[in-house]
Amino acid sequence: MRRSMCAVLIVLVFGACFSAPLYAHHLKLGATDSMPVTTSSSEARALYEKGMQDYENLYLERCNDDWRAAVKADPNLAVAWAWIAFNSGDPKEVSAAREEAKALVPKLTPGEQLMVGWIIKVQEGDFIGGISSMNDLLEMYPKDKHLFYLAANWLMAENGDDQAQRLLEKALAIDKDFPAALNDLAYVDARNREFAKAFAAMDRYVALLPTEPNPHDSYGELLRMAGNFEGSLQHYRAALKIDPDFVTSQVGLGDTYALMGNQEQARSEYDKAIRYAHTEADRLDYIMQKAMTWVRDGKFDEADKLFQAVAQTAHAKEQDLQEAQAYRHLAEYQIDDKAALKYLHDAEESLEHRSTISKSDKDEELSRILRIRTVRAEHARNSALADKSLKQLEAMATGSRNRVIQSSYNGAAGTLLMDQASLDSKNTDPKKFLEAISYLEEDQDNPFTMELLVQAYYQTNQSDKLAQAEATLRGTNVPTMEQALVVPAARLRRPEM
Repeated sequence: MRRSMCAVLIVLVFGACFSAPLYAHHLKLGATDSMPVTTSSSEARALYEKGMQDYENLYLERCNDDWRAAVKADPNLAVAWAWIAFNSGDPKEVSAAREEAKALVPKLTPGEQLMVGWIIKVQEGDFIGGISSMNDLLEMYPKDKHLFYLAANWLMAENGDDQAQRLLEKALAIDKDFPAALNDLAYVDARNREFAKAFAAMDRYVALLPTEPNPHDSYGELLRMAGNFEGSLQHYRAALKIDPDFVTSQVGLGDTYALMGNQEQARSEYDKAIRYAHTEADRLDYIMQKAMTWVRDGKFDEADKLFQAVAQTAHAKEQDLQEAQAYRHLAEYQIDDKAALKYLHDAEESLEHRSTISKSDKDEELSRILRIRTVRAEHARNSALADKSLKQLEAMATGSRNRVIQSSYNGAAGTLLMDQASLDSKNTDPKKFLEAISYLEEDQDNPFTMELLVQAYYQTNQSDKLAQAEATLRGTNVPTMEQALVVPAARLRRPEM
């Protein structure tokens, strides 16, 4: 498993060893191999480091408990506040922890200042500033394998696999048996459809941590991506045998059955995960996964009921991001454009309820909403709304290096160009299709985009790219709404020639 439901900043160091001084004074550049941690409490340090170990082993709520205990032992432990800010599923806690970390910056070592600055800047929407702090931090501690891994992990959440791969390779050059880096590198390989390499890394990962559940959890997910559903189920069950409370593996069973087409069994597995979810945010996420099974079954009324219930519960629980996501998902499968646009309005409105949601989460979700609004408005022949939405999305993309926002813009722009090219039945000029391709190729993780690329490559006689796009589209096994709406139908159609 990786932390991938939403962009999570991963920037921590196990760094300080137990024999280090309890209070680390400011150090010169490169004076140590790892970033020192400023604390006057041995208890807080131990809890902080336990949280880091739990995080690398993907105990994503247990590590929060560790950091909460750490700041209770030492309220001035800024880095623990920072992790709480980026890993908690409670928007109020995230906002409060970010402010605590921010207030402590003047008291920190240079490395800690960069780390906390990285977290704050990214979460507050200063993506360029955050990346700059990240790069400076990596340069300051070039021998810290944990920093390379954690930076790479964040980049993967932000669609930056190429950069992530380079950092993971640096981490493994320092320690070839570093489990966390092997895990993430396997995911990069799997995303590139280099499954033999991914499984080789997984074999090493399992061997290095035989008593931990996450190696089996990750193996299960990568096997599912490759289409080996039975192997996936076996590894998820192995993870749960090691730790029955490793709920992500329970979700993995539901996701796998959903992709296999057994929606009834998927709902049964999701119900178990919902029952034992560790946080309210997780519980709402799992219910949305269950709701998608009704979409896969073509029972949209049932899906409507469940997504609307999620939106209402999320509103009552002040989980604005999940409320927005529920309305966005409702919009995605509506047959009627007017109904879809209404749900998209509700989704955007959800992001404005409170100020606790981070700007980065808000902007990324808004970009997804605007993407769908652009396409739906154009489909409804409301060109004014489509143009307005696309221009808003373009302004967001121009002002940010956030790859999620960039992908949303490129996907929307490419879709509109494809619509324009396709509307002209007499159009034999490939220029419009080629222009659309230039945008769509910047958003190849989205099944809607891949479906359009298949058409565009066909229209422009790019047979090699067409065959690759067809294979990628048909081989997409991820438990998302986009996959549910596009891939099963694509597999039933005769491939483009």
